[in-house]
Amino acid sequence: MQSISEIEDLVKLISKLPGLGPKSAKRIVLKLINNRDEIIKPMANTLAQVYKNVTRCNLCGALKSNTEGCSNCENIKEKFNKICVVEDIADQWSIENSNIFKGYFHILGGTISSIGQRKEDLLIDALVERVKKDKIEEVILATSATVEGQTTAYYIQDSLKKTKVKVTKLAQGLPV
Repeated sequence: MQSISEIEDLVKLISKLPGLGPKSAKRIVLKLINNRDEIIKPMANTLAQVYKNVTRCNLCGALKSNTEGCSNCENIKEKFNKICVVEDIADQWSIENSNIFKGYFHILGGTISSIGQRKEDLLIDALVERVKKDKIEEVILATSATVEGQTTAYYIQDSLKKTKVKVTKLAQGLPV
């Protein structure tokens, strides 16, 4: 097999994506190389634009464009009185796609005591400020059922005690 360092580097990078191992990464790289003009060039341009223009909102943690405001916490079309707190953006997307929840989202960016995460790194203080500033009536905790997720939920509940906001959690487990 040929050893081309650029291809090996690309295979290593792609295999870091969730759900992709080295074999899948090699297949993707071959598809990209065989379709350079249709896929590689537009993808490279789009990735550069995303890297340059998309960041996390400092207030709510949602993804936002640098050219526009945050569509989550700066939503002026509708005024909500609920915030759903999730661990990461994938959780937000899942709940949004269900069309069940109508309200604001607050993305923490992880959980307390997950690898390399401290409570200071999460957007918990920003959540407390949003609850006070936006006159939020209910905070729905949608953290995972893991020890870290429950620890984070408890810490958030404790942080929100002084605000007198109603704090609820999603149901978990099997119905009895």
